[in-house]
Formats: sequence, structure tokens, C-alpha cells
Amino acid sequence: MINVMVVDDHVLIRKGIVLLLESFTDIQIVGEASSGEEAVMLAIKEQPDVILMDISMPGGLDGFTAAQKIFQDVEDCKIILLTMHEEDVYIQKAIEVQVNGYILKNSQGPELYDAITRVHSGERYYRVDVPEAQLTKWFAEKGDKSQSVLTLREQEIVRLTILGYTNKQISEKLFISPKTVENHKANIMQKLNLEKKSELIQYGIKNHLYV
Repeated sequence: MINVMVVDDHVLIRKGIVLLLESFTDIQIVGEASSGEEAVMLAIKEQPDVILMDISMPGGLDGFTAAQKIFQDVEDCKIILLTMHEEDVYIQKAIEVQVNGYILKNSQGPELYDAITRVHSGERYYRVDVPEAQLTKWFAEKGDKSQSVLTLREQEIVRLTILGYTNKQISEKLFISPKTVENHKANIMQKLNLEKKSELIQYGIKNHLYV
């Protein structure tokens, strides 16, 4: 079962998406939100596997900013931006923020389902009117961090480790306990199947996690 949250400030659109997704037996809707602020709070509470989120929403948090905050606070959450914006600048921003998917609101039900299941399994899913070669170039310029199995918090810990910070210094910088840093590092090593700190540093450099 894939736990999904839907975020859109237009009630009719949001309810329509929810109704559509509820027709799939392996998807469970665990929450709905109408703003970026509400999305962050609800995501922390419900811990969804995948979030479908609009970009343009009222209040202080747009979809990009909300996604960044959710990635920091919710482990292993995948985010798909569902939007009407087709302009390159929005797509490039989505890549910069490292969201897992980007699809347009005129997408049909099967495509929404395909996006959710593939992103949930670890794939990237961008369905936009941009040549694949251009998308590949943009991802390469960003180090393709969105393909990383690491969360943003884990990537930050790798980055600080590469820069020579101790666990205590990392904990002070990220406002978490040294024990939490140790737990994050253990999870990182397990995810990447690594045994030594030197291997972790090599991974981080290879994947451009030091910038």
C-alpha cells in the first residue's frame, strides 16, 4: 500500500484527484492540504510515502519551499509536483529542489498512478514538454541529487563530513544531538552499503554532495 497526500488550494481539483486515486486498490489517501504550511505540518504528522503537490499556493510557502521543508523533516518521502506550469524555469527549479517527479495537471488517471508507483519505487518521473537530452543536461548540472537514495538531511550530513566536521560540530550546526548524527550516519552507511568513512567521502565527492 502506498500512502499518498494531496496538496492543492483548489478544493474541486484536490477532491477530484483524491477521488481518482481512491479507485486504485494499492493507494491510500492519508491527508489533504490546501497550503504549503498545512502540507508541511500534515506531512510530519502522517509521514506519507508520496505527496502530490501544486506549486502555486496562497500564503508564505509555495510548493518548492514546502517540498524543501518536507524533505528535511520526513524520512523517505517522495514528492511529485502536479502543476499547470510548463515553463523551463519551473522545471529547472524543481530539479534544483530535488523533487522526484513533475507532471502537468492535464495528465490522465493512469499517468498519475504511473507517476506515483514509479516514484515510490525510486525512479525519477518528469513528464514535461522538454527534450530528454535537455532534461539530462539540467540534472547533470545539479549532480542529479534527486536520484540519490539519501534524504536531504542525510546529504547535508555527508557534505559536512566531507568538509571535515566532527559529529559534535555537525550536531551543533544542524541543531540535533550527536547521537542523532551517529544514527543518521549509520543509516547512510547501510543504505549505500559502505563500511568506512573514506568510502562515504568518496561517494559524496562522486555525487557532488560537497556543494
